[in-house]
Amino acid sequence: MQVLKVFALVLAGFWVAPSWADDCANAMDQFTLNQCAAADYATQDKRLNQLYGDYRKRLDDGQKQQLKDVQLAWIKFRDLACAFESASVEGGSAYPMVLNGCLTQKTAARVKELEQLAVCEEGDLSCPMPAQ
Repeated sequence: MQVLKVFALVLAGFWVAPSWADDCANAMDQFTLNQCAAADYATQDKRLNQLYGDYRKRLDDGQKQQLKDVQLAWIKFRDLACAFESASVEGGSAYPMVLNGCLTQKTAARVKELEQLAVCEEGDLSCPMPAQ
């Protein structure tokens, strides 16, 4: 059920993000703060999905499956960690903002990880593949 709530919030934030963009800098009420947090998360999630897809195209079949497994495990970790971190406000009006803030932060960190993997230098033995 929690996943459905988060999904609905993300979709709502995505659809209203352009109209709320100017309001986010001056948000004064919880509804607007929640919408802005959902829009921020939707932006980061879109970046992550684009980067993941682009990077995946460069991998061989075995690496693609490994990356998929890692990404699915990471998503589960992110969702569980953010549910835990926002549990103290669950049911409150600030819950969507706190949850989406956590999801945004963890997703942005994952974006940076994938960006680093996409540009590692030839000879870097800790890198799945060299930069193109």
